[in-house]
Amino acid sequence: MKANVNLFWILAVFFGLADVLYIVWSLTDTREIEEVGAVALGLSAILSLFLGFYLNRVHRHQGGELPEDILSANIDDGDPELGHFSPWSWWPIIMAGGGALMMLGLSVGFWMSFIAAPLLLVAVIGWTYEYYRGYHAH
Repeated sequence: MKANVNLFWILAVFFGLADVLYIVWSLTDTREIEEVGAVALGLSAILSLFLGFYLNRVHRHQGGELPEDILSANIDDGDPELGHFSPWSWWPIIMAGGGALMMLGLSVGFWMSFIAAPLLLVAVIGWTYEYYRGYHAH
């Protein structure tokens, strides 16, 4: 986590300097400040400061080092159990397509949502119950 903290402090300094350079450059080129870029770089510096401060506080109060910060740590020390994932499942792709069609229907034409809703329902049921049928059934 120390590396992450240092990275965000460095990014905050970089974005701050880039913001100052951007403002000076726009003043010398057009005699006025280009607001959008200056605000974007300034907010990027502020966000990096927030993240660096937060991670620094968490690192100081967590009561120990992370495995990533210990040079003698093994890879398995920072490898928690994440859950069970289906390696050959097509249901996540169908669900993503149904979700994309649902968002498209909500933004373009509401009639598409009537096609996407059953597709999403079938994908959720299929993904939930895929280990109860077929080759991988319990």
